[in-house]
Amino acid sequence: MIAQRSVRGVEVVLGLCAYTHDSAAALLVNGHLIGFAEEERLDGVKHSNAYPANAVAWLLGEAGLTANEVTTVAYNFDGRHYLPALGQLPGHLARATTRSRAIPRARSFLTVHRRNRARMRDLSRRFPFARLVPVLHHRAHALYAFLAAGVDDAAVLIVDSLGELQTTTIWHAAHRDEQPFRLCLAESVKDPASLGYAYGAVTEHLGWRRGDEEGTVMALAALGDPAHFHDLISRAIRLTTDGFTLDPQLLPLRVLSSRYRRTSLAFTAATCPPRSPDAPVEPVHADLAAALQERTEQVMLYLAGRATRLTGSGLLCLGGGVAMNCVAAGQITRAGIVDEVHIPPAPGDSGTAIGAAAAAWLDATGRPPTGIGGRCYLGPAYPDLALPVEPRPGLTVARPADPVRHLAQQLADGAIVGLFTGPLEAGPRALGNRSILASPFAPEVVDRLNSTVKFRESFRPFAPVILADKVADYVQLRQPSPFMSIAAPVTDLTRTDLPAIVHGNGTARVQTVTRTQHPFLANVLAAFGEITGHPVLINTSLNIKGKPICGTPDMALDCLAETGLDALLIEGWWVTKC
Repeated sequence: MIAQRSVRGVEVVLGLCAYTHDSAAALLVNGHLIGFAEEERLDGVKHSNAYPANAVAWLLGEAGLTANEVTTVAYNFDGRHYLPALGQLPGHLARATTRSRAIPRARSFLTVHRRNRARMRDLSRRFPFARLVPVLHHRAHALYAFLAAGVDDAAVLIVDSLGELQTTTIWHAAHRDEQPFRLCLAESVKDPASLGYAYGAVTEHLGWRRGDEEGTVMALAALGDPAHFHDLISRAIRLTTDGFTLDPQLLPLRVLSSRYRRTSLAFTAATCPPRSPDAPVEPVHADLAAALQERTEQVMLYLAGRATRLTGSGLLCLGGGVAMNCVAAGQITRAGIVDEVHIPPAPGDSGTAIGAAAAAWLDATGRPPTGIGGRCYLGPAYPDLALPVEPRPGLTVARPADPVRHLAQQLADGAIVGLFTGPLEAGPRALGNRSILASPFAPEVVDRLNSTVKFRESFRPFAPVILADKVADYVQLRQPSPFMSIAAPVTDLTRTDLPAIVHGNGTARVQTVTRTQHPFLANVLAAFGEITGHPVLINTSLNIKGKPICGTPDMALDCLAETGLDALLIEGWWVTKC
């Protein structure tokens, strides 16, 4: 039995990522995924750490259920696994490089353990008839990464900052007809060795928010010289026979508290002073970013190689926060280590809501859930949206007879347009349902995107969305990239005709689109290609810096009103400024 049955005899598993960051919820009914939503897209708080009340309410409403009918709540951490950190205390006290932080570290893990117990009590009150199932964090990541890929055998590599005490895990997953589902742990690296911790530490040192703006550091790296700090970062993050380790003299022992800096005085002396967020970005910052990115790619390639050797599989699934490093993912795809690399649409912690639900269902029934493979459009939709003539002061509405042709022509004429259509995407990338689209030809369009729409650093690149059957003309990509997860080298044609989508390292983080995957966006690309000769558009997320992707119509209309967007196509309505 999975839990006490609901009054209707339906098994309802609610998966949660909550109370930490990137809150989200997923719902399985009788083993099928009903939907998934990230709370930030509904409450407007980026990386929301709240209990995902809006997401849960939407999911239960979609299924026609109440909280009392939830039979199992699966949580994406297992608090019992924080306590082994206390066993590390004697070793940390014995070493001069870790002694000063040993006791604060142990206390911080105890604090998190107590908080986890309080969170479980809160969930028990919210779902009085449900069984609570804590799921090991990396197992939730691994299950989601594998099930989202829709393959029958793969190595699974999870790399993040911290899940209980694990930071890197390698798994072998298999699901073949008439054979039991298998997800076997092959290798584990534990904190304080953490690639996510190291990347976040340097991100913070460079003046950006760790846990949020690592992508900015990845973009800055293309402008720097890694040789400047190559030796230092190689010492800070050292490869070992079974993974890697961090040098606590440069990246001090983790304490689960923001009061403790993650870079040392020795690191500062060898690199640069910590940069203030509003200070200019200097060449030294780019050089440090470049060295960090270079080392991250080296470690990820090394771990990918270990994953294939330990499992013997020719496919690799990546998950965890570090899997969002699209440049490192691109390096793995080009290295020939595996035949294909699969990254789920939500590789960060929000996606563990799906993985936790999957784990609870699998453990109770012996069967994996359905409805996860290849799906990214899983959130709220507003197909019956009705707008008044003036939805906001200064905005006006029309209804084009042919939205595809109208949008393509406006983009070809240089307009920057928000697109809000269909169910909300899962994960950090806008994939055509909550996107800003623009022509890749005019440099002034890119300048306007950065300065008046996104309000972000000028060195950050814009990603292209390309018809899948034309992608070889523009990027050197060995496999599909439907979730915009892989940076690939561009072709000479792209350098010549579409320089706006080429980053400083000669790559583009591409989204490939088929008519099956997204008929409307594919038709827009085809129409734009008929007008311009290239079925390629800039695709960036429908939001501004510091705010989440617009998950609701009100958020999208606010984005139009408050930014330099020229128009918004929202469920067939064409909204412009008077």
